[in-house]
Amino acid sequence: MHRRRRTALLLSAVLAAAPLLTACGSDAHPGAAAVVGDQRITVAQLENRVSEVRDAQRAAVPDEAAYAQVIAKSGTLPRDVLHTMVLDRVLHRAALDHGVSVTRKEVQEMREGLEKQVGGAKALETSWLQQYGVPPQRLDDNLRLQLEAQKLATALGTDTGKPAFWDALAAASKKLDIDLNPRYGTWDTRQSARTDAKAPWLREVTAPQQPA
Repeated sequence: MHRRRRTALLLSAVLAAAPLLTACGSDAHPGAAAVVGDQRITVAQLENRVSEVRDAQRAAVPDEAAYAQVIAKSGTLPRDVLHTMVLDRVLHRAALDHGVSVTRKEVQEMREGLEKQVGGAKALETSWLQQYGVPPQRLDDNLRLQLEAQKLATALGTDTGKPAFWDALAAASKKLDIDLNPRYGTWDTRQSARTDAKAPWLREVTAPQQPA
């Protein structure tokens, strides 16, 4: 698989809808979906990012029935989006720790190259939304994320799929001391990934099943 596509799959949000969750908030960080280092990702910020994806999906799929199918496919969009928001910060910290930076020009050059490959700016935006759940206004951010990952791997003398790369992310995760609101799961420092929490005060509310 091409490195750009593999990295996009790795770092992008997944097209999905979230089940309704009921849970106690994070007492230590009220109003926060996550705390990464000294930065808070608020629930409002997360909801705005989820709305961006949903709005882009709605614009791309005007048919009501088709849009309903998109919504019904899965149940993890807010958690997947939060995973991407946290991983963005982890990757950026790892890149800084290893002297890696990405310029706006590099992002633009990557975008222009991809647009030529797929047939224009609109085609690229549609492709990234459909395949990776990235809305048009976040495309440049996602490309920067990919470039950081590629350049970090190069600096480490490895590839984004190899243990050395993930060890660097794990080290960055540990330094940032990531704390997720329990309703969104927990952060696995070793894997640099969000995992679902299993706790008695967290439950998914689903529609009651109809009797057979």
